[in-house]
Order: sequence, then structure tokens, then C-alpha cells
Amino acid sequence: MNRDDLLTAFRRMLLIRKMEERIAVLYGQGAIPGFVHLSVGQEAVAVGTLFRARPDDIITSTHRGHGHVLAKGLDPAGMFAELTGKATGACRGRGGSMHVADPALGIFGANGIVGAGLPIATGAAHALRVRDSDALAIAFFGDGAVATGAFHESVNLAALWRLPIVFVCENNGFSEFSRTSDQHAVPLSSRAAGYGLPFRAVDGNDVEAVEAAMAEVFDEVRAGGGPRLVEAVTLRVRGHYEGDQQRYRAGDDPDDAPEDPLRRTRARLAELGVPAGELDLVEDEVARQVAEAERFAADSDEPDPATVLDYVASPRPDVAERPPATLGARPADAAKPVSTSRILRQAMRDALADDPRVFLAGIDVGGGNVFGLTRGLAQEFPGRVLDTPISETAIMGLGVGAAMAGLRPVVELMYLDFLGTCLDQLMNQAAKLRFMTGGAVTVPMVVRTQFGSGRSSGSQHSQSLEALLAHIPGLTVVMPSTPEDAYGLLRTAIDDDNPVIFIENRLLYERKAAMPAPDHRVPLGRARITRAGTDLTIVSWSRMARLALDAAETLAAEGIDAEVIDLRTIAPLDRRTVLESLGRTNRLLIAHEAVTEFGVGAELAALAVNEGFWSLDAPVARVGAPTAPTPYAPSLERAWIPDETGIAAAARWLMSDPYPRRRSG
Repeated sequence: MNRDDLLTAFRRMLLIRKMEERIAVLYGQGAIPGFVHLSVGQEAVAVGTLFRARPDDIITSTHRGHGHVLAKGLDPAGMFAELTGKATGACRGRGGSMHVADPALGIFGANGIVGAGLPIATGAAHALRVRDSDALAIAFFGDGAVATGAFHESVNLAALWRLPIVFVCENNGFSEFSRTSDQHAVPLSSRAAGYGLPFRAVDGNDVEAVEAAMAEVFDEVRAGGGPRLVEAVTLRVRGHYEGDQQRYRAGDDPDDAPEDPLRRTRARLAELGVPAGELDLVEDEVARQVAEAERFAADSDEPDPATVLDYVASPRPDVAERPPATLGARPADAAKPVSTSRILRQAMRDALADDPRVFLAGIDVGGGNVFGLTRGLAQEFPGRVLDTPISETAIMGLGVGAAMAGLRPVVELMYLDFLGTCLDQLMNQAAKLRFMTGGAVTVPMVVRTQFGSGRSSGSQHSQSLEALLAHIPGLTVVMPSTPEDAYGLLRTAIDDDNPVIFIENRLLYERKAAMPAPDHRVPLGRARITRAGTDLTIVSWSRMARLALDAAETLAAEGIDAEVIDLRTIAPLDRRTVLESLGRTNRLLIAHEAVTEFGVGAELAALAVNEGFWSLDAPVARVGAPTAPTPYAPSLERAWIPDETGIAAAARWLMSDPYPRRRSG
């Protein structure tokens, strides 16, 4: 590096070092809450890597990410304010040390989950390529993350698709409290070779060496050369976290390490003829900058407690719903009833045609997916219906990163049961990123998946897990029961700026209806009364909403007039429609396919005995599956799965003598 560039690099490293030194002091004084992981000793990796980065390049970082975000241009005052939990913080006090972000600067966030930033950066890289940009994504990760599935899935997908991304491993010698040598069977270079990735090793304590290597790597990636894997061997001076006593270091003295990047850079500047006095002035200027940032944070107000629920979800426009009879028509042949599976395919086709930002991705979606729902779309929309490896974490991260970067991904999770393989990207990333960035990003992604018991699919291909997802703030959970709603809800979900989990019941795929018009939309978060009644309210969703209607017709023949509500959206829950119906009927029965205990029915029951207490004339009844995994044998599955007979029996019990009807007046 020439004199001026090296002096700039020195200034940037010095800013990181002095910021981190003050953070350590403030944390010790209790001025910074939560957890803090400092990158003292690793400044050359952040500054050298990002020295030639452009504003439109995107980075993801780690829980030890202060240096990365400062090197990418984050305002020190905003960072100090964020760490001290102030409203003026970079994320309005919602992120803290482990989640600092500024998407406007291409900083897609530090991350408290080891390895979780890699799939997001992979998604961002895909979005950059779709936009025909020569910008690139840079995923910082520690040596410990190499053992995670997220690393392997992301690197494999990036290599397969030749994405414009640079994976930068900061090997500081420790994975939390364990030495790197005790964590990995082979070096990172061998792993890179296994994925066919060009590999570069660099001295991470020499900012000139890092900058030179990364300048070449960036040029190669920008020119279309595909992803690169870089390992920067560096130094972790402080513990895994502030307060870590580091007994495991067994006599190491990292403070006296000769490879300190600041000492090396200062010595190199002296060789280039920069006077010591000039370097002292730089140190003084940086110290003043840090002090001003600290004062700004100290003088800033804490967030108003009244704003605690702000930024959980993106604003949702009002969507008008038309009665089925007025949905409009497609060409004459569209009046012929078609299957729900074809209607869902048409919804995806219409979304792809209407919005170039929409793309589909998932396992075998290019060939139509396991149920044929995407058949033919890859040929009609080249490059926008993408087959992925069997890598659910990478698929979900692809959606998250691409959505943050401006696309509207529709990613497929083949079976809802596979949720456990990728839950982090939904629970800790998609659901929380808008909140943790103080509203700075939206995550407009849809996850299509399916479930359904009744076909002997067994315990790992049948589960109804909507309660698990609905319990995660920030996720919208949708479960249609009719072909028309399947079309309208999916189109609305793709238009929405929030992460939506769209759960289809595979036993409904062959139910038929006329193809809805292209402008058909169904609002999210709004239930529908599918049968009016006066004696009791039955609330259900998905296939059980169909069975509830069948049970209501059986009950009607016996003189019991049941009102049936199809929730359609599980979260956010349409409490108003349920309570208004309960106010008319005074009895509530909930039916769902999921296991009864701790299910969505329990939340509805709590609603009834809280806000709806004075309307109740009888206990709240629930019909669901017993607490056992879904059986395989047909005889056992029939005994386990709830059905219309059970719904009708529960309704009769609610209408029996112990619970007389309330007299009028």
C-alpha cells in the first residue's frame, strides 16, 4: 500500500481499537448491557478486507462484529448509542452488540448465531447477480463456524451457482473456549478443495497483506469468477466475551504478541517516512472522535417504552376481499373446476409474471416438486425457478438474504416436518431482522410447505406444527382450506413485506374449484365465517375447517345450529371475528389436526376465557389429536387423527343438559 492508503488503513484500525477499548471500560461500568465480544487484535482483517469494498457491496458479520461494521462505514456515534441501548442507536436500541446493522450501508447485520450470516450472505449474493450488478457479498465468519451445517450448505450452494460472494474466515485460534486445532479434523484449505472453491490464506495481522489478497479476490469475483474462500489467521487478544477469565489459554500472553496489527502498521508507516508526530496526531484525532461518539450516546435518550412493539412487522396494507360469487372470471375455459394444486401453480405463475422480483427456489422445484405444483414454471420463467441441493438451512437463508436485498423469494420447505433442519433461519433471522434493525429492513419472503395426516406418511411426514411457528413473533402463518383461499392468500403473501409461512394440506390438493381471477386477493389475518349459526361456534382451519362444516351439517339435522369459522391465518390471529361469534352463540369448540396439548386451540381457549368470559355458557371444548406422534399403521392413524365424528360429539356435549342455553333477556 502507498503511504496515503496505509495511513488511512491505520486510522481505520485505530478507530476500531479505541472504540473497543472504550466499550470494554463502559461494559465493566455497567453502561453497556447484555453481552459483548471484542475483536481486539483482529482489526487488520476487517480493514484490509473492506478497504476496497464498495458501498453497494453487502456484508454479514458475526457476534464479534464491531470491527467489520466500523470498517464498512458505520457511524461510531450510532454504534455507541446502539450498544448503550439508546433510541439514537444504529438499530434504535433493538439490536445491541451482537446484532449491529445498517442495511443502507450494505451491513446486513452482525449475528448472535454462529454461522447464521453465511446463508443470508448467499441469498444477498444471488440478489446481486439477479440485478446484473458487479457488487459482491462478503460473509465474515469465525473458525468455529466451519463446523456448522450453515457453513457447508452455504458454501456448497454458492459454489454450485457460482455466486458473487467471498467467504472470509477469521481464524483467531479459538472457537469460544476451545483451540481451533481441537475442533477440526482437516484444514480449511481441504474443505475449500472439497467444494471446488479457490482458496487463499493470508496473514490476518498484516493489513497490507490482507488488502492485497482481497483486492485480487474481489476483482476475480466481480469478473464472474464465482465464490472464493479466504482464511485470515489472526489473534484474539481478549476472551470469548467480556468477563471471560481465559483460564483455558494456559499461560498465553496475547497482550504482548509481536504480531499486533497496529504496531506492525505503525512500524511500516515509519519505514515509509511518516513522522512519529504525525502518527501521534492521528491517534489524538481518533481519540477525540471516539470521545465525541461516546458523549453522543451518553446524551441520547433511551427508547420510549411505548414503542416496545414497534418494528415487529412491516405495515400491512388493507386488502379488500370480495365474495366468491364476485371474484371475476378468466377465459371461458377457466370456469371448469380444477384442482387446488393447479390453482396454487397458477398463483405462483401469476406472481412470477406480475413482478420480476419474485423467484421460486427449493428442492426439485424446477421439475415440479414432489407434488408437481411447480411443473412447467422453470421453462416458462428461465432463471427464476431454481433447484437447490437438499440444504434447508441454505434455502431459508437464500430467502432471507435475497429478501433483504430487494427480491421477493418464494422458497419451498418440502415437508413441514423438516422445519427442525432450518428453524434458525426462520426463528432467529427472518422473524427478527426487521425488529433488530429498528425497522431498517423488510423481509418479504414466503415459505411454502405442506403437511397432512391420513395417508400413512408416518411420524416424520405428517406433523401439524403451526403452533410452533405461530409462537415466534414476526412470522405470519397461513393455512388455507379452500381452493379460492389458497390462490388469494398465496398472492397476498407474496405481495406482503413480512416473512409468511404458507402451509398447505396435501389432502386438499385435489379439491376442485373454478380458477380465481388474477386480481383475487384474500387479506392476511382475517378469518371467514363459512357457516352462520346460533347455538355454538366451531373454529378451525386447513382441512379440519372442511370437516367442521361436515360436522355442522350433521348437527343441523339434529337441531343444533353451529356457526363455523375458518381462521385461514393463524398468526396474526383474528380475535375479533372469534369473539363476536362467541358473543352470539355463547359456546366455543375448537378443532385442529395438531396434537391438542399446547396447540393453537389453547390460545383460542385463553381468548375465550379472558376477553370472552362473560359470553361463555359452557366450558371451551377442543378436538385434536392425542399426545403421540402420528402413527404409521392405517388402523392406528384412524384412531389418532381427529375427524368430523369427534367434532360433532364435542358439539353435542357442549349443548347437553349440564350447560343450558342462556335465556334471552
